[in-house]
Amino acid sequence: MSEWWTYTLSDFLLFSPRTYYRLFELHNGSLWPAHLAALAAGVAILALAARGGPARGRIVAALLAACWAWVAWSFLYTRYATINWAATWFAGLFLVQAVLLVVVGTLGGKLDLAAGRPWRLGLFFFALAVQPLAGVLAGRDWAQVEVFAMTPDPTAVGTLGIAALASGPWRWGLMVIPVLWCMASGATLWTMEAPDALVPPAAALAALVIAVRRNREHDALADLR
Repeated sequence: MSEWWTYTLSDFLLFSPRTYYRLFELHNGSLWPAHLAALAAGVAILALAARGGPARGRIVAALLAACWAWVAWSFLYTRYATINWAATWFAGLFLVQAVLLVVVGTLGGKLDLAAGRPWRLGLFFFALAVQPLAGVLAGRDWAQVEVFAMTPDPTAVGTLGIAALASGPWRWGLMVIPVLWCMASGATLWTMEAPDALVPPAAALAALVIAVRRNREHDALADLR
């Protein structure tokens, strides 16, 4: 019996890269044209977050919660779990994230977004419009791209882009599960030697940096008052 330290990440991979990418192709093909509704939700989130304020933050949180719940059921539980038993647990975490967004953001009104600086929404824009192209540049077919509100990676990155800009300590709680997913997804892609393996972890790191800077700015404004 081999010693445990001789194992690598590839030894724990339960599927081939071809099977993994085929999963997205089947997912996209079966749910089209739901992607148009997902795009509309993403554009609405972008517009509301750019204007900022607690009232719009409640709507943004509700839309994000719907996205997380939909991805949990339609992709993680229904599809990904057929090739990866851990996907069922991740589906549960995605539902927890949806509940957190509703409780903290929609009901609690804690997702107070700063208005007047739409350029700060670059990470969300990346998840909505650029991240799908990153997959194509990495060698995927167009039918296999990952889309915001339809698949986990861009949904997690987009949520991080929103939560990082919120004020108050609740932002950190809303970032835990998305960061965990980005790390897990990055590890999976890295094991498959995918060219875009560093995209999810790098996006998570960028969100943490943005959140820290936002926290410092908030503290500086509080000191001036």
